[in-house]
Amino acid sequence: MMRKDIRLPFMATALLGALLVAVPQAQAKPGPKTSHELHVQAQSSLDVAPDMARLNARLWERTPAVARSEKGSDAQALGDAREQLESRTGDLIRALEDAGVESNDIQAGSLNVRPEIISRSQQNDDAEDQVRTQVERPVSVTIRDLERLPSILDALTAAGVDALDGVEYDLKDRDAATDKALSKALERARHKAQLMADTLEVSLGDVVNIEETQSPSYAPRTMMMRAESADAKSAPEYRAGEIAIDAGVNVTWEIED
Repeated sequence: MMRKDIRLPFMATALLGALLVAVPQAQAKPGPKTSHELHVQAQSSLDVAPDMARLNARLWERTPAVARSEKGSDAQALGDAREQLESRTGDLIRALEDAGVESNDIQAGSLNVRPEIISRSQQNDDAEDQVRTQVERPVSVTIRDLERLPSILDALTAAGVDALDGVEYDLKDRDAATDKALSKALERARHKAQLMADTLEVSLGDVVNIEETQSPSYAPRTMMMRAESADAKSAPEYRAGEIAIDAGVNVTWEIED
C-alpha cells in the first residue's frame, strides 16, 4: 500500500502564509511626497546712456558723362576721378586725427566703382543715353569720447564728405549692461514670488527651475544728425538718448509645508 506525501500540503500552507504577510507590508509603504510649487514670470527693461558712437561717411567722385558708344574713352577720366578721391580720403583721415580720433578708430573701406546711366528722359528725345562712372570710398569713425562728437562732425563737414549716414550710439561694455538687465529681471521675479507668498501666508522653499524667456540684447541706437541750440550763434548739441535693454525670466520655487 502506497503512502501519501504529506510535505506538499505543508509547503503550500507555508507559501500562502508568507504572501499574506508580504502584501500588507507592501501596501504600507508610503508613496512619494507631493510637492507644491510657485511659478513666476518677470520682465525687466533697463535704460542705459551710450558712451561711444560710430559715424559712417562716404566720399565719391564721378567722371564726366559721355555717350554710351564712347564709353571706352572714359579710362583716363576714371583714373583722374580715382586719384582725386584718394587725395580727398587722405585729407579726411588727417582732419579726423587732428580732431583727436585715434588712427585705429578710423577705417577707410575698399574702393567701389559703378557706372551710372543718364537716360534720354532726363535730357531730350533726340539725345543718346549717356554714362558716367562713380568711384566711392566709405569711411567709418569710432568715437570713444562723446564730447568730441561736435568737433568730429565739423571735421567731416570741412573735408566735404558727400554723405553722412547719421550717428550710431553704442556701449563700450555690452556684457556688463546685459548682465545688469538679467539681474534686474531675476530680482523682479524674487520680489513677485515673495509678495505672493506673503499674501497667501505660505513660505518659499528652494528654487527648482530657472529659464530665460527673453535673452538680454539690444541694437545700437541709430540717429540722424540733429543739432539743437537756443539760437543760431550757440554751439549745437547732439542728444544721444538712451539704449533700452529688455530681459525676461521664468522661476519656480517650492512651497514649504
